[in-house]
Amino acid sequence: MLRTRAYLATLAVAAVLAGCSTGGDSSGGQVPEAPAGDDGRCQASGADFAVGKMGSAELLEQARKASGSQMARILKPHDVVTLEYRSERLNLNVDEQGRVTRVNCG
Repeated sequence: MLRTRAYLATLAVAAVLAGCSTGGDSSGGQVPEAPAGDDGRCQASGADFAVGKMGSAELLEQARKASGSQMARILKPHDVVTLEYRSERLNLNVDEQGRVTRVNCG
């Protein structure tokens, strides 16, 4: 029951963020597309372009799409996270200044 509520809350947040997107790529570069035959599982290598960029909702959505993930999140230093592994979730780890330092799945 709790897991279902958390999943629905995550979907609601993703829908709100998707509605706020401009649809354009302000980075000026090409963002790779998700691999064909996408099954919703995260492939972090598709989002490697995000390393070194400032973490934002727009970058998070671009990275999520490029990795083929169903959901994504930005993890700041000192954020509390669970130890459960979710194969469909992309993580963008940022430093104190908000710059992406690591991209991984889970």
